[in-house]
Amino acid sequence: MPQITLTPAERAQHRGAAHHLEPVVMIGADGLTDAVKAEVDAALTAHGLIKVRVLGDDRAQREAWLQTLADELHAAPVQHIGKLLVLWRPIPPKAKRVDEDRKPGPREYKVVKYSAKGGQRPEIKTVKVLGNQRLTPGGLVKKAKRRQKSAKKSASAAG
Repeated sequence: MPQITLTPAERAQHRGAAHHLEPVVMIGADGLTDAVKAEVDAALTAHGLIKVRVLGDDRAQREAWLQTLADELHAAPVQHIGKLLVLWRPIPPKAKRVDEDRKPGPREYKVVKYSAKGGQRPEIKTVKVLGNQRLTPGGLVKKAKRRQKSAKKSASAAG
């Protein structure tokens, strides 16, 4: 899969978004090594839009590295300005783990108790409510009551 092509409007939008970014990868004296490519790939996966700083002075070499990174990492070259290269690749959607055995955990509620005197601050406390508990209107945590079974339904099922 070759590099991504951008329209001029998309390229301008990404250039504007990259303006405040700091470089996350630096290409040093060794050039474009496999380790640098792996770091750029990881940064693109995590951030989508990144800046890469090149420490070399050869402009043609920097341009070649920008095209190489874009081709090999399936990214779009956004900008090459000075010693900075800007690359963009859409962030892949994260796969969400689904565990059927997992039940909801404890919930935290803020309970506000107002003072009987008007001028005092209300008392605010955080209460943790487990799955088998409930929160009363007064702010107390009580164990949930068992559901009552209908006497008529149980009698008709037995008879």
